[in-house]
This record gives sequence, structure tokens and C-alpha cells, in this order.
Amino acid sequence: MKIAIGSDHNGFNFKEEIRGFLADKGYDLVDYGCHSCNAVDYPDVAFDVAQAISEGKIDRGILICGTGIGVAIAAGKYPGIRAALCHDTYSAERAQLSNNAQILTMGAQIIGPEVGKKVVEAYLTSHWAKGSERKVNKINDKEKEFVKQSLQEVTGSDN
Repeated sequence: MKIAIGSDHNGFNFKEEIRGFLADKGYDLVDYGCHSCNAVDYPDVAFDVAQAISEGKIDRGILICGTGIGVAIAAGKYPGIRAALCHDTYSAERAQLSNNAQILTMGAQIIGPEVGKKVVEAYLTSHWAKGSERKVNKINDKEKEFVKQSLQEVTGSDN
């Protein structure tokens, strides 16, 4: 499984802890930054990870900022991406089992690295059971409807 990991400056140290944990477990990791505590805008990192997943270059992503909220919102703006903010193992497991979330987000100012490692492990070892497939398909269908509507507004066509 190829995993993307990324953070803003608020999540940098936490990301490094999680990255080391995953590397020790043998995961194939791609680090989308940031690479220091210097300020960066979290949407840039979140969009890069979401795009890589959308293009099939990455299987799942982990994004970290101060609260996990900003990166979840940003990544979720990318068509076809479901990002789940999780700070406990049950939610992380359900993000995958029920929602087929491609991206896990966490807040470095909310939980510590030891809990974060457990959350990440719960997320990565869970696999979509398709029990909520009908609901996930409704979300996907509505998103496609919005995208189509937006394209029609931009192009002025009904196709």
C-alpha cells in the first residue's frame, strides 16, 4: 500500500513521528511536505495529496495540521475525495469500513503522537466493507451532479 503523508508547519513534528512509525512498519511512503517548521499553507499540501490519490498514484493519505479540520476541508474539495478527521481508533476504523475515506486527517494540537500512531494503524489496517456502499454512492452521485452543474455554468452549455 502506497501512503501519502503531509502536513503544514503546525503538524510538522507530529508528521515526522507518524512518518517514522510507518517507515518502521515497512509502508511505502511519499512525503508531500512540509519539510520544516517554516510556515506553509495547509491547502497546498492537502490538494497535492488529494490529487495524487485521485490520479491513482497513492492508495491512501494522512494529513496533519493544528486541528486536522483545515486539511480535511481542503482535501474534501477535490472531486472524488473523502477525507475523515479522526482522533480515536474507532472513528479511524469506521472512516475506512463505512465511508471508504481515502484520507485520514488529524490535529497535532489535539492528540499526541502515541495516540496518533494507534489512530493511523486502525485506519490503515481497516478495509472498506461496502456496508454503506449505497450511502457512499449517494455522496459520489451528488458530487458528480455539482461538478456537472458547475461545468455547465462555466461553459454555458447543457452537456
